[in-house]
Amino acid sequence: MARPLASIWRDRYYRPDMSRADDLPGYRRRIRVEAREGAVLAMLEDDIHAMAVMLRHDGESVTAVEPFVERMPWTTCPGAQAKLIETFAGQPLGEVTARRDKKANCTHLHDLAVLAAAHAGDRGGLVYDVLVSDPIAGERVLELRRDGATVFEWIERDGVLAAPDALAGLTLLGLRDWIGNLDDPAEREAAKVLQWASLVAHGRTMPLDEQSNAAALPPNCYTFQPERAVQAVRNGKRCDFSAGSHVPLEGFGDRLLAELN
Repeated sequence: MARPLASIWRDRYYRPDMSRADDLPGYRRRIRVEAREGAVLAMLEDDIHAMAVMLRHDGESVTAVEPFVERMPWTTCPGAQAKLIETFAGQPLGEVTARRDKKANCTHLHDLAVLAAAHAGDRGGLVYDVLVSDPIAGERVLELRRDGATVFEWIERDGVLAAPDALAGLTLLGLRDWIGNLDDPAEREAAKVLQWASLVAHGRTMPLDEQSNAAALPPNCYTFQPERAVQAVRNGKRCDFSAGSHVPLEGFGDRLLAELN
């Protein structure tokens, strides 16, 4: 019988000053949102993406959409910037939602635009960090921190959530009702961030040749639409932030903040 990840982790990695996910190799994602009068910048970096969206607004409607991309995994992805502008420019802030043409867009840029709109009334910023361990004996640790404090820590075994008890037996794709029933909007937002990042994290352990034929994948985003999928070629630099050489948004995020301030 395979030893549980918690036991293996404690033997190999544990220090008293760390959470379980800190020193486990795995996927890392940072999302940072900075809001100012009339503008919100939402930034994301992980293993295969480095991108951001600036929404400028008048308090009621989006007056400009400004995407920024540094790393994207397919040659066709940069074209999604124009689609994002078409989707959201001129829309009321309340209409910048996940229901608006998401599959026709880069889903990550679309998520950033929705996140930016949700924080248009803020002044200041927040940082989400996602840490997802690579599987050990079929088990992963999924952790989300907001401004450095842990909000959620989930355990997944063989594709099914095992902890906390409220999630036991559910899959990541089956969390819609649970997330929708959370009372706190900030918790709902955080849970969605962890859910989708944990799904993206599966790509670390899939052979690259299984991820390199866009035409064989479901049409769930801009690049995977049939007319582009046949042209898409996998490219882009991969970063393993769990190796500790640098952290997500270091450099890229700093340059973008100069556009806001």
